[in-house]
Amino acid sequence: MVKKFVVGVIGAGRIGKLHIENLLRKVPDISLKIISDVNVDDKLKQWADERGILKLTTDSNEIFSDPEIDVVLIASSTDTHANYIQEAAKSKKHIFCEKPIDVDIDRIKKTLEIVKNEGVKLMVGFNRRFDRNFMRVHEAISSGQVGTPQIIKITSRDPAPPPIEYIKVSGGIFLDMTIHDWDMARYQAGSEVEEVYASGAVLVDPEIGKAGDIDTAVAVLKFRNGAIGIIDNTRQAVYGYDQRVEVFGSRGCVLADNEATNTVRIYTADCTNIDKIPYFFLERYVESYATELKYFFECLKNNQIPYPNGDDGLQNVLVAMAAQKSYEENRPVKISEVDK
Repeated sequence: MVKKFVVGVIGAGRIGKLHIENLLRKVPDISLKIISDVNVDDKLKQWADERGILKLTTDSNEIFSDPEIDVVLIASSTDTHANYIQEAAKSKKHIFCEKPIDVDIDRIKKTLEIVKNEGVKLMVGFNRRFDRNFMRVHEAISSGQVGTPQIIKITSRDPAPPPIEYIKVSGGIFLDMTIHDWDMARYQAGSEVEEVYASGAVLVDPEIGKAGDIDTAVAVLKFRNGAIGIIDNTRQAVYGYDQRVEVFGSRGCVLADNEATNTVRIYTADCTNIDKIPYFFLERYVESYATELKYFFECLKNNQIPYPNGDDGLQNVLVAMAAQKSYEENRPVKISEVDK
């Protein structure tokens, strides 16, 4: 008989609801029992009722104390992640948590130690690894098709900046936005980052600078295996959500370009046109969110370690911390300088 996992979800905001929809529609052999959120209002009650979700609560302890629940999915605010991971682990429940685990290195390490001691599995939600194009890039590298990776180039540009109030509490562009790119670079390089040099500016909105952040950045990474990474970010690309990855290797090159929203081309005497690329991450990466959850539960069924795991979450935050230090001090920073 196939094991059916019973799941509790913490956090029913935009990403939480996306995960819940995927659990209900696209992930086999699971049962969603409880959703916990700090704000269980009439709107959320109606949304849950329309999907046949019977139990909502504002008390996450109802999930941790429920002996029937095997898995906790955490999609709450960043400042709650570490505590919820710890509580779930102590309750002997496997964990899927949205990135990041935390923004404090010592707190992350303490959390991972608890997860290890309790013998449960933890996966961190860096969903871009499960985009079909980027998975194909990884396959071309891991199969040896393009040889040994030498240069990894990542372009990641948002269509519009978030609200200034969000900028003030986001932890900065390197933790909030580029953290996905640190993970993608490590994933494609097959190696850990040794050193980072980051440069940035405020070129989109002066209010972002007044809030203590930058909106445009470039980083150069040096990996343990000798490869070099180049990442460029901006908070505003007026043409849409620009997401590209290129890996140059000793035997060739592999490139994942942007996908248009359809395959239509319009030919006229003046030009050839295609439609715009997707506007933002939900349009661009919607399938990757479902794929990562299906993979996570397959790992649980087969008693395998899921990736990206807690150590991946730690490494990505370490690179972000080093990048911030590099930007502030205008020099290359080794990861060992922030991992003490």
